[in-house]
Amino acid sequence: MARRPGRILVVDDEVGMREGCRRILSPEGHEVAVAESAEEALATFVPGSRDLALVDLRMPGMSGIELLAKLQQDDPDLVCVMITAYATLETAVEATKSGAYDYLAKPFTPDELILVVDKALQHRWLRLETAQLRAEAERNLLLVNAEQSRTRTVIQSMADGVLVTNREGSVVLFNPSLLRLLSIKDELPAVGQPPSRALFPEALLGWMEQALTDVEATMVSHELPGGPPNLAANIALVRDESGEPLGVVTVVRDITELKTLQQAMSDFVSMVAHELRSPLGAIAQYLDVLRAGIVKDPEKEQQILSRCRERIGGLSQLVRDLLDFSVLQKRGQIDRSVAPLNLSEVIRETVEFLTPQAAEKKVTVSADLPTHLPLVEADRSEMSRLFTNLVGNAIKYNREGGSVSVTARVTDGYLAVEVLDTGLGIPRHALDRLGEAFFRVKTSETAQITGTGLGLSICKQIIAAHDGHLEIESEEGKGSTFRVLLPRQDAVR
Repeated sequence: MARRPGRILVVDDEVGMREGCRRILSPEGHEVAVAESAEEALATFVPGSRDLALVDLRMPGMSGIELLAKLQQDDPDLVCVMITAYATLETAVEATKSGAYDYLAKPFTPDELILVVDKALQHRWLRLETAQLRAEAERNLLLVNAEQSRTRTVIQSMADGVLVTNREGSVVLFNPSLLRLLSIKDELPAVGQPPSRALFPEALLGWMEQALTDVEATMVSHELPGGPPNLAANIALVRDESGEPLGVVTVVRDITELKTLQQAMSDFVSMVAHELRSPLGAIAQYLDVLRAGIVKDPEKEQQILSRCRERIGGLSQLVRDLLDFSVLQKRGQIDRSVAPLNLSEVIRETVEFLTPQAAEKKVTVSADLPTHLPLVEADRSEMSRLFTNLVGNAIKYNREGGSVSVTARVTDGYLAVEVLDTGLGIPRHALDRLGEAFFRVKTSETAQITGTGLGLSICKQIIAAHDGHLEIESEEGKGSTFRVLLPRQDAVR
């Protein structure tokens, strides 16, 4: 420990001894106060104002032993050294019993005084630092205990089942909901031991083991085989600050009601897709008529062909949207691979892919992105579908000579990606319904634009699945801004 000066009180009835101590200690950087009697020392003493007291053993009136007891009663952290001309074993024992740290026999040399003072101050600093560390440890322990208590209370009250295992695969924590969902009754999981294969589904244990070895995905979702009840598991790998695995958190939830809704939606979508076969067949027959030469006017032939091609394109888009919609509705049956993702790559690929489509409408498309964007936890294929829909709509509902720009910025906890267009805009009354399945804004300008009304609904489902938000700003006749907010990986951790 580095040497540092102290605040010293010298109490001695001999003026030569008092001043001698002052002259020796002051050049060492110490602050020295003196008193000629115990009574004077007590009258001026303020607890906490001194680090060390050099007290003469025998003085007129109150003795040094009595003074030492009163000083330490007022300030228990004060270190005292007894000065005595009667350096015997008995006096040393008496001083020590009274609480003195050391004693110094008169006469003493300056070096002896400096050495004893340094040792006593070192003892003082060590004692204070030890007390401070103990207080901080107790405070931190209370905070840890309180945090653990809150966390355990939240986990115990969750309706979803929670299972936490460490890097060795041993059980750390589980809650009652997990036992209920997995029908574990007679035998409980043993904390500190690997999950029993007699209690947990084999597939679930396999996914948990795989999560510890997967270096890319941070969370995977699976549907447990069997049922009822129909169960799904989200399995997330937890890492420390250096990226090393700490363990796996598994959340099991009952998706029976969701599966029922998904099945109804899937049946509906399948029915709609089936119904599309009739108009496609009719268009094919119409084309056969043209090929047979029944229509002789070349201009009329081209008009019919153009209309047929446009209708076929619209119907094909409807089929694609319906299939995408169906896939998203059945996400409980499909694995979603969530991993750290740089959206710059996805956005630039999307813009490049849609540039030819924009050129046909004489619309310019650009992406103005910062050099370094924070990563997001997302499924790459779904992000590609999301921005393809948003940028594609911005092109489709634009004006000739218009523009579409994609920008990104960092907000509090989120990465905000904005798709701005100079297109037709959206009437105010229709903003609240945007994103409803099959809903389309109907105006004279959009009547000739083919669409399904599913694209934005698909986008909203993808964003919700990634714990994000969609904000829409639009002014009719001037354009729209679609803002996607996705949680940043650095903010989530």
